[in-house]
Amino acid sequence: MGVLTDYFRAADAAAVVRALGEHGAFDGVELKGIDPVVCFGQLVALVRGARWDPGTAGSRVVWPADPSTAESWVFELGTAARDALAAVPDEDVPAVSVRWAATDELAGAEGLEEVVVDLVGLARRARDAGERLYCWCTV
Repeated sequence: MGVLTDYFRAADAAAVVRALGEHGAFDGVELKGIDPVVCFGQLVALVRGARWDPGTAGSRVVWPADPSTAESWVFELGTAARDALAAVPDEDVPAVSVRWAATDELAGAEGLEEVVVDLVGLARRARDAGERLYCWCTV
């Protein structure tokens, strides 16, 4: 069983937590296996031309209050990560996708170009609206 992830945009963490209680919906991308720290962080590192480290995506857990016993979490991603993805030129997406597919965690994965297109588009919409990126994860 893999990790299910939904990347989405929202005004702030408080809006996300409120929506969780109301089963609210956000503009987002449903993915599987693209965790916010390693896989997403590697994508951000690639577009920045930098080395990946656990803080690359600037992620922090915003829900639940006690993440140690949870099976689902919501991560807020850093605005620098959002802006790095939003700045990827459309013509660079194929090359970025190929390099991302070469990472150990994604070796053999298919359809990554579509995933990059979706994440870049989401990052652009979030940036343009002055919103942040979030990732809901469940195991």
